[in-house]
Amino acid sequence: MELMEYPDREMLALSLADRIASQLAQHLRSNDCATLCVPGGTSPAPVFETLSGADLDWGRVTVVLGDERWVDGDHKRSNSRLLRRHLLKDKAAAAEYIDLYTGDASPDMATEGLSARLAPHLPLTVVLLGMGNDMHTASLFPGADHLEAAMAADAPTVMAIRAEGAEEPRITLTRPVLADALNIHLLIMGPEKREALVRAQKADPMEAPIRAFLDAATVHWAE
Repeated sequence: MELMEYPDREMLALSLADRIASQLAQHLRSNDCATLCVPGGTSPAPVFETLSGADLDWGRVTVVLGDERWVDGDHKRSNSRLLRRHLLKDKAAAAEYIDLYTGDASPDMATEGLSARLAPHLPLTVVLLGMGNDMHTASLFPGADHLEAAMAADAPTVMAIRAEGAEEPRITLTRPVLADALNIHLLIMGPEKREALVRAQKADPMEAPIRAFLDAATVHWAE
């Protein structure tokens, strides 16, 4: 694990966006396409705002969320809604976007089709992860109903998952798909997240799912 500390959140956002853009560009120099996997929530918004204007061949980049709440794309809690507002605009509007919310009655009905759609885009080129104070990442929550299956080495690409800490049913990329990414970044901000990171380093991945990704991750932190 590499820990990068920044003097403020603005510098973090600028530096991380530049790092992601550079890794995507480097991959595109020797590959036809690249895949960027990003988290939901509001914390990454400043990173997305900068990244959306990056001078990349966005037409060869596919963007996908690491997880999604099972709500319509216009719902206030939709991660896709935030992504369209902050990342999929300006130059990045040319990227292909794979929406994890399919409109099916439940996420369980969407997993097979999504796995097939994602298959050509694996392994992921760059993954940006977030982390909750409970040490979850994506929708891999401690105590979730199918966490053990989602963390297994033979887990399918995506799984439906439900947890006490999640208001809605979720769909999430699983541990092996996220862990197989060529580049892994973790974005955390504030003292509580820093304390959670320290706890996660000493924890079992079933109790702190983010632990499964830390060894290969670059962690970006600002107060």
